[in-house]
Amino acid sequence: MIVYDLKCANDHVFEVWFASSQAYEDQRARGLIACAFCGSTEVGKAVMAPRLNAKGNQRDVSLPAVIDAPSTPSPVSISNAPASAPAPAEVAKLQAVLHALAQAQAKALEQSTWVGRDFADRARAMHYGEEDHAPIHGQADPDEAAALVEEGVAVAPLPFPVIPPDAKN
Repeated sequence: MIVYDLKCANDHVFEVWFASSQAYEDQRARGLIACAFCGSTEVGKAVMAPRLNAKGNQRDVSLPAVIDAPSTPSPVSISNAPASAPAPAEVAKLQAVLHALAQAQAKALEQSTWVGRDFADRARAMHYGEEDHAPIHGQADPDEAAALVEEGVAVAPLPFPVIPPDAKN
């Protein structure tokens, strides 16, 4: 897979993933690529900053990556494209809300104990009175989480990923 920042004739910049650079060229030549904001098919590559990925255990978890770089992961069909690009003020509001949410999660996790893969068992034990109630967070696969909800155990997914304490530098 390869990702390109593309720019339309109306100066909208958006991100699109392709199977290869040849797939991009083929789709562009056939007019199959449309702007995610206005639907224009006059699209070309935009100037891109290199994407340098940090090691998984070196990520800064103070803010999720989505705050800095909202993007469209795949081409959007013209029928689904918004009428225009979001206004800078709207983007700033969204960034502020996401930042506040990330800070609230970080603050809540300061008062919580990481239990890792034992999350479902510990939450269930607290629910049934086998263990004292305490704020915990950890990992549960979708089936475990669904089973907890069906049993009436009060759980909720966190809005942003959490790096386990033993994986931090």
